[in-house]
Amino acid sequence: MRPPAPLSPPSGLLLLLVFCPLVVVVQASSSKTESGHSTHHGDKEPDRCMRHHFVETITHSMYKCNSNMVLLARCEGHCSHTSRSDPLISFSSVLKQPFKSTCFCCKPHTSKLKAVRLRCAGGTRITATYRYILACNCEECS
Repeated sequence: MRPPAPLSPPSGLLLLLVFCPLVVVVQASSSKTESGHSTHHGDKEPDRCMRHHFVETITHSMYKCNSNMVLLARCEGHCSHTSRSDPLISFSSVLKQPFKSTCFCCKPHTSKLKAVRLRCAGGTRITATYRYILACNCEECS
């Protein structure tokens, strides 16, 4: 019996395994046009639910404080799940809720608490906290 020949990939074919953190870095290349629509570079599904990064200055108007530019993230995009409404059956003459609706929304799945220091007029400092989104997911809307 002859041992099996080692498998070799066809020439010109490269197998690339991508894990979520790397995908997020690639996905962060999307940007907004003047009309407010997203433009994506190389995405096959540009409207799917995913994390989008943006930069913003955090301000506190009452104390006249502001931060440097802060990297924030939001969940944005469409979920491929179909929304539907099913009739509910009641054994009472009063039907308070006639349908049970199911829909899916693009929501934060995991996040972590972050803090940023704001510089205020007069040299004082204030700390602002916020949730930094790590991953987004299509979840049932509440």
